[in-house]
Amino acid sequence: MKNISSKLYLTLIFIILYVPIVYLAYYSFSSGRNMNSFEEFSWIHYLELFENTRMIVIVINTFSVALLCGLFSAILGTLGALAIYSLKTNKFKNSYLVGNNILIVSPDVIIGCSFLLMFTFIGEKLGLDSLQGFWSVLISHIGFSVPIVVLMVLPKLYEMPISMIDAAVDLGASYYQVITKVIIPYIIPGILAGFFMGFTYSLDDFAVTFFVTGNGFQTLSVEVYSMARQGINLQINSLSTVMTLFVILAVAIYYVINLSKLRKEEVK
Repeated sequence: MKNISSKLYLTLIFIILYVPIVYLAYYSFSSGRNMNSFEEFSWIHYLELFENTRMIVIVINTFSVALLCGLFSAILGTLGALAIYSLKTNKFKNSYLVGNNILIVSPDVIIGCSFLLMFTFIGEKLGLDSLQGFWSVLISHIGFSVPIVVLMVLPKLYEMPISMIDAAVDLGASYYQVITKVIIPYIIPGILAGFFMGFTYSLDDFAVTFFVTGNGFQTLSVEVYSMARQGINLQINSLSTVMTLFVILAVAIYYVINLSKLRKEEVK
């Protein structure tokens, strides 16, 4: 009985999550200009999407920022986690963790407004240059992603047996070698998780980006918001479908790679 109820519950959750996506994808193949009714099957909205050079540039901008955000936030977050882990007293550790967690639970509007005030204070003119807009968005995304990476990496550090570090030191390893040869390889799963969390948070962020971007630089979330305000545009449906298929493909490749690794380990 419990298994049946669990399956029903999971089925309901998946329906709630995926029906809107299927609904968007369904109307992306309609020849009409709205979602009032499905007229006839057509690729016209996909053709318009791939002919829209502005949208292609915005997609490239969005993924570029997301990848760089994931990379830099993973590096900085790992260094931050190592710094917190190395503190001797729990008082300082808890203080830094509280400060880190405050940034995570703070509303995006407050974070975006804070970054806007900071860029205004240092004289950054966000709306004049696409390069300035790129850097302001990237710095802001890194700023709210680093605390997430810290929380991803710290548990792996606390799971690591201290005997591994002691053994490396006893064998004559330097501080640099302990970090690079012992600690980093052990916490790689946490670093990768932090990278993908930073990538994902950057990819779908709207509130912070809305504050710090300018007319010269746009990301996908802000552009879709602007398009939606002007009325329903089925290019949004086409774009959503393409991105969903891209995510499904990426997850499938990741699953196949992990499955092949597990089979190799079983063979060994």
